[in-house]
Amino acid sequence: MTPPEPTQPEHDRGASDAGRPLVVASNRLPFTIQRNANGLQAQRSPGGLVSALDPVLRDHGGTWIGWPGLELRANEELPEGDEPYRIRAVNLSEREITRYLHGFSNRTLWPLFHSLASLARFERSDYEGYERVNERFASTIASETGDDDQIWIHDYHLMLAPDHIRRMVADARIAFFLHIPFPPYDIFRLLPWDRELLRGLLGCDLIGFHVSGYAQNFLDCVERRLGSRVDRDAMIVEHGDRAVRVGVFPIGIDFEVFEQRARAANSRRKQRERLILGVDRLDYTKGIAERIKATSRLLELHPEHREKVVLLQIAVPSRSQVAEYRNLKRETDELVGRVNGRYATATWSPIRYLYRSFPQERLAAIYRDSDISLVTPLRDGMNLVAKEYVACQIDEPGVLVLSRLAGAAETMREALLVNPYNVDEMAEALHRALTMEEPERRLRMEALRQREIRDNVHAWVRTFLATAGSSRAALNPLTGSDFEAWLGPYLTRPRLALFLDYDGTLTPLTRHPTEAVMTPEMRKAVESCEARGDTDVALVSGRALTDIKAMVGNDSLTYAGNHGLEICGPGIPDFQHEDLVHYRSRIDAVVRALEEVAHEGAWTEAKGPTLTYHVRQVPSEHRERLTGRAREIITSAGFQARDAHEAIEGRPPIGWDKGRAVLHLLRTRYGPSWSDVVRVIYVGDDQTDEDAFRFLSGLAATFRVGPADTLTAATRRLPNVNAVQALLEWLVRR
Repeated sequence: MTPPEPTQPEHDRGASDAGRPLVVASNRLPFTIQRNANGLQAQRSPGGLVSALDPVLRDHGGTWIGWPGLELRANEELPEGDEPYRIRAVNLSEREITRYLHGFSNRTLWPLFHSLASLARFERSDYEGYERVNERFASTIASETGDDDQIWIHDYHLMLAPDHIRRMVADARIAFFLHIPFPPYDIFRLLPWDRELLRGLLGCDLIGFHVSGYAQNFLDCVERRLGSRVDRDAMIVEHGDRAVRVGVFPIGIDFEVFEQRARAANSRRKQRERLILGVDRLDYTKGIAERIKATSRLLELHPEHREKVVLLQIAVPSRSQVAEYRNLKRETDELVGRVNGRYATATWSPIRYLYRSFPQERLAAIYRDSDISLVTPLRDGMNLVAKEYVACQIDEPGVLVLSRLAGAAETMREALLVNPYNVDEMAEALHRALTMEEPERRLRMEALRQREIRDNVHAWVRTFLATAGSSRAALNPLTGSDFEAWLGPYLTRPRLALFLDYDGTLTPLTRHPTEAVMTPEMRKAVESCEARGDTDVALVSGRALTDIKAMVGNDSLTYAGNHGLEICGPGIPDFQHEDLVHYRSRIDAVVRALEEVAHEGAWTEAKGPTLTYHVRQVPSEHRERLTGRAREIITSAGFQARDAHEAIEGRPPIGWDKGRAVLHLLRTRYGPSWSDVVRVIYVGDDQTDEDAFRFLSGLAATFRVGPADTLTAATRRLPNVNAVQALLEWLVRR
């Protein structure tokens, strides 16, 4: 559904005459807005993302879309800035911020994606707020996107936006980068809306992650939760009729800026103690408590460091409106007090705890003058503090002690890597760092510095945009190895029951049902499956039984017409649902009533006890009105209105569908214990096939054919009819 036009204000702050090749979207704009007595004031955001993307937008023009950080009042405009590119503000109400940002983004996705599932809250109202805001962002992005523009969406706040944009601008070039970890399958599937988020991301052409582990987690979740075909070697996902590239792009920092700050800072102060440094937002993912405990354990195991070492922990205030963060602040204060109370002397305290932010210039000096940087998050997407520390080591080299669970550990191998949950291991790593000789410290730090100089944030931007601008990904045709991987371990019974829909599965969807004729190759594949002797083929269709039999014309097959209300086949008694007698005589009246909406290309197909109201040839602007009225007519006549491919099905409300028809066939042909003697495969393309997919969940291998525009209960997806033919041909050869 296309969302309504956005109501947020537009602020044109110097749109480029040369066009807008890059459209950047992030939760926040590249500056922070504050309201004071003089009105609104903007202060440039200090983050690395802004320093990386601002030059690109300045050189080539473009648009940056984001939330200004507060709710703009009526007739209130953003202050003028010097950006030679457009700024588009997405204005959000306090209620929207509560649900979208503080709720779903920060209380659901943030802890879950950092593998701290016990802290995650799953509130439907938060998710619905998140979805509405993502639609708002998507609408704004779509309105700002030209034919040749590259859209680049950032981070977990906007994971649903790509799919919404794709629905609005089908040919848009969309890229996404996730700045936090992507969790493993067993964690991600705890999210009640996991499939919706995956589908949201798969609206992209390119999805980027910091490290290979996160990308592999994503591919695993897509394959197992959506049934998508995944090429792990090429890192490509097949999503309906599109292929999505997945890439690994470790972000860096503006190395030169941090190095210059360290050189320009005041000269090193002489200090009595050696300095261990921790710099973090006050966040439960950062492992601050574990770090303080490790320092305490160091002093317990190695008392020679007492009165000679200090942990300087800088904790930048963060998300104080969230209860979990207020509790964390209290717990951290208490822990610092206990450790200092245990070890402090009249002239020395082992922990110096500063709950405030520092200017970047001052922080660079602290980095430079610290003997050890203790970076021990419990989980982190990358962690730029580790890289900033390395950039500032311009003189006497220090030692980086780094959590194995930070993305930075994938490349910063010369650091001393630790498990942040293992306090003893961290304490021993601190002891090793404090006693490490200068040649080893210099060797390790030089290797770290050379890598970060090369892989800085500007190289990250260039690499990502070069990949995003390359030709779109494409998957190779399905092969026997794909089917062997999917079905080989499953097909262990001596017989196979193969259920196939007809329209959209064995033939492409056509303008009129009479045009849907199987190709000779498809007919041969179907008949060859039946001819194997160990495979029973049944066609389960919404067509009338006489119609589907006439279209196929093979008496060796089993047929279930009218969604299984009528069944016939060799070796089983003919079946007709016992309640049809009450509805068959009434269907003609419903067909006549539907003549009221039989215009704009719409028409009604009578199929005995059921009907189909087709809108395939109806212009899109008329469909909603006509199908709405058709539903009313069908429902008021006592029939059930069901969605189908560009159609509405009218069926008797007798609790029968393709799923129940399949169960009837399995019991009739193989007996009550059918699951012990036969394996089942069901292939269909329609919403009516979802009834069978749901029934067969865990009992069969199921395949949904066609575009990935809807969620499915099927275990796998096939892109088109050609893929169905490839599957049947593999089944013949197996």
